[in-house]
Amino acid sequence: MRLLVTGGAGFIGTNFVYRMLADHKDLDIVCFDALTYAGCIRNLDRAKKDERFRFVKGDISKRDDVFPVIEKEDIDAVVNFAAESHVDRSITDPGIFLVSNVLGTQVLMDACRKFDVERYHQISTDEVYGDLPLDRPDLLFTEETSIRPSSPYSASKASADLMVHAYHRTYGLKATISRCSNNYGPYQFPEKLIPKTIMLARAGKKIPIYGTGLNVRDWIHVEDHCTAIDRILSSGAAGQIYNVGGRSERTNLQVVGMILRELGRPEDSIEFVTDRAGHDMRYAIDSSKIEQELGWRQEHDFEQGIKETVRWYIDNEDWLATVLVRR
Repeated sequence: MRLLVTGGAGFIGTNFVYRMLADHKDLDIVCFDALTYAGCIRNLDRAKKDERFRFVKGDISKRDDVFPVIEKEDIDAVVNFAAESHVDRSITDPGIFLVSNVLGTQVLMDACRKFDVERYHQISTDEVYGDLPLDRPDLLFTEETSIRPSSPYSASKASADLMVHAYHRTYGLKATISRCSNNYGPYQFPEKLIPKTIMLARAGKKIPIYGTGLNVRDWIHVEDHCTAIDRILSSGAAGQIYNVGGRSERTNLQVVGMILRELGRPEDSIEFVTDRAGHDMRYAIDSSKIEQELGWRQEHDFEQGIKETVRWYIDNEDWLATVLVRR
């Protein structure tokens, strides 16, 4: 099998490449990435030593980049991680999110149709569902929950999901979608909450938290997300959506507090700042479908996972310095 992984030099894509190379000896991977600020070729140094891996620089929104690669490499399946993903950046400049997340998805699916690619999988997000009230802990996002995105980022991802559904219905494209909760783990770009908090705390700086810090997120280790995608690729039904969650709901304040304690930093390092526009209050994923139908289970405990993640960033300060220079 020859697999095209778009956005494979980013956080989740990098972890997915390593997971798939380790678990599937008969798999060849072509990694396709534009290497924008959040994609780092250094992430893939170990993968480049494997003869089953090849890297191609390109932009998914450009047909002249995408079509020749899928044709030449005789691709069997595509997993699309490539996306602009930072909510704050989407509020500042929504246009680039539409180009990458919506038009890029269309270009990939057009190439899959043209060259008879057997499977297409779209990496989405729980943010397409909008948010849940803090006072209703019984409510969870299911695959039947209506989409009502709050930010330009989540709106672009929801639009891409609708395009995937339309291509499956109209053209018979064998496509699936996964919507995952907040990921954490190695190689995450330090604009996101957990690596940013680790970086600032290590430097003895204040940790900014939006609003009251009581916004709730469901956290999942990136390796658990990767095993879920693998399971969907091998066993998921075309046309289906699969929610992937960690059953680890925490407020932003709790997450930051855990990191500060792990690093021996005082909680008065926290600095509350003006809340983000349209800030979602709570995300919570029901993973029953993928658990019951595909037999997937998460393996990482959040408390232990945070300790391991903090240690990874401490042990890889040279990597952190590299990605910050590229920012």
